[in-house]
Amino acid sequence: MASGNLLLPLRQVVTIEAKMASKRDFFQDPEVERLLMKHGFRVHITNMGSREIAKQDYEGYDVVFPSGQPAADLISRERARANRPVLLYRPFVSPIVLATYRDYAEVLRVEGVAERLPGSGGRPMYYTLDMRKFLDLAHGKRTLGKNRVVQRDSKRGYRWDEIDPEDKDYVRNGNKILAQTSDICESNSAGTYLGLVAFVEHGNDAPDNEAEAGQLARKIKPLLIEQGLPSSERAETYLSPDGQSIAPISVIYEHQFLAHQIGHQAEKGVTDDERVLLYPSTRFVTEPQLVALTGDGARLGELVSKDPELQHRAMELGFRARNATSGATSDALTRFLTERKIPVPTTSSDDTRAVLPSLPLLEKMIEIVGDCPDRTGSR
Repeated sequence: MASGNLLLPLRQVVTIEAKMASKRDFFQDPEVERLLMKHGFRVHITNMGSREIAKQDYEGYDVVFPSGQPAADLISRERARANRPVLLYRPFVSPIVLATYRDYAEVLRVEGVAERLPGSGGRPMYYTLDMRKFLDLAHGKRTLGKNRVVQRDSKRGYRWDEIDPEDKDYVRNGNKILAQTSDICESNSAGTYLGLVAFVEHGNDAPDNEAEAGQLARKIKPLLIEQGLPSSERAETYLSPDGQSIAPISVIYEHQFLAHQIGHQAEKGVTDDERVLLYPSTRFVTEPQLVALTGDGARLGELVSKDPELQHRAMELGFRARNATSGATSDALTRFLTERKIPVPTTSSDDTRAVLPSLPLLEKMIEIVGDCPDRTGSR
C-alpha cells in the first residue's frame, strides 16, 4: 500500500571553493546565489585582492576570479609552467572609472580638465577627464585659457581650494588633487590606474625595459599616494554619507556605480544626482577572467558565461555582459538603463586606449610604487 508521500531524489549540490576580488559582488548577490543553487552550485568565497590571489597558493580551490587580466595571466602562466593548464572565462566587463561628486566634477570642468558628456536632458551624470591636464595639476601646472600656462614647483601640486572658482565656491577642501585608489599591492583597480598614469606620464607609451619601468615608477609614486583600502571598501566609502569628505575622487569599477544608481532609482524613483563619474580620456577596459582550476570550476565558468538568467542578473548589477557566442559586449545594459530612466554612459571615440606594461614590468612598478613585498615575500 502506498504511503501517499512521493519521495523525490535530492539534487546534489556542488560546493565551489573560490578566491575572488571585487567581482565577488556578483556571486554574493542573493538572486545569483538562488540561480546557482537551482543549477546545483554553491560558491564559498575567500575574499582577497586580485594581486594577492595571484601571489598565494590556490591548491584546493576550484576557481579564482581576479578583477583584471594581469593577475589572471600570472596564474595561467604559472599553471602552464607546472603543466596544469587552466580554462578562462570572461562573462562580463567593467571599466575602471574615477568616481566623484558633482561639485568636484564642476570644478574640474571650469578648470578645463573635464567635459560634460552628452546625455538625455537634466544634469549630466558622466564627464570625460583629460588625464594629461589632471596629472598636470598634481605636478603644479595649470593651463589657463588657450595659451597661458602657470608652472610652479612641481612638488607643490595644486589643492582643490586653489582652483575652485571664487565666484562659484563649489568646494571647500584643502587636500591635494589626486585620485585615491585601493591598496596598490593587492588590488587590480589600483594596479590598472598605476598603468594608466604611467602610460600618460611616459608620453602615451608603455616602458620597454626594467630600467625605464623603475625610473617611471619612482616618478609617478607621488601621484599614487593615499592607498590602503581594498577595492570593495573604496566603493563603499565613496557611496557612504561621509565619502565626499574622505576622498573626493576614488578609483572604482563602473558596475559599482551603476549598481548604486539602479538601486537608488528602484528605491526612491530618482537617480543619485550628486554622484557622478569621470571617464579618463586615456582608458583601459578591464577584462576580469574567471580562472577554472578543476572540472567543477569549468562547469561554473560555462554556466555564468552562457546562462541567460545569470547574464541578465549581471546586467542588473551594472556589469556589461558579454555575448556568449561572439564575445562582444551586448547592448542589453543600454536598453536596461534606458527603460529605467537612468542615463547611459557613453565614451568619446577620440579617447586614447592605454597599453599596460608587460607583466614583469608592471609587477616591478607595483612593487616600487606601493613598497610591496615581491612574490617571494621580501621587499
